[in-house]
Amino acid sequence: MDVVSTLVVAFWAMLPAYVPNNAAVLVGGGRPIDGGRNLGERRILGDGKTWRGTVLGTLTGVALALVLTELAAPVGDAAGIPLPTFPLPVAFGLAFGAMLGDVSASFLKRRTGRDRGAAFPGLDQLDFVVGALALAAVADPAWFGEWFTIPVLAVVVVVTPLLHIGTNGVAYVLDLKQEPW
Repeated sequence: MDVVSTLVVAFWAMLPAYVPNNAAVLVGGGRPIDGGRNLGERRILGDGKTWRGTVLGTLTGVALALVLTELAAPVGDAAGIPLPTFPLPVAFGLAFGAMLGDVSASFLKRRTGRDRGAAFPGLDQLDFVVGALALAAVADPAWFGEWFTIPVLAVVVVVTPLLHIGTNGVAYVLDLKQEPW
């Protein structure tokens, strides 16, 4: 696979994981997952992690994966690049894994004394990637091995932080987020 194909496959394969957290920002709110409870002196997660955002973010990612599955053959044929389709367990693993990774990062942030919205470089950019890849690998190891080759994983690890910073900057400018990271 050449460089362009690797970039395209990496982006396509990760789209169902890239979208859920952004969707959660748009549709979130409501009851916090932690119910406002503390662990010690700090919140378990914080008000930013809600049931509505988690559920609707996951559903958005799964829906996108199903659309991408339908588009994979015609888009792949037109581009001359085989593109992944997403079995339902993989679609769910990528989308819910992204949300779970973000929730886990929130838990770690609270345990390390960081307030909601505080920067945690590295973790902020890759938390959802780790969750998404882990659940996708568990959901269908053969699918995962076919599409997330070492070069594709390298692209994901390098490009995702850049995309994350860029999209969060745009969300901040549009007043959808309170901080630009």
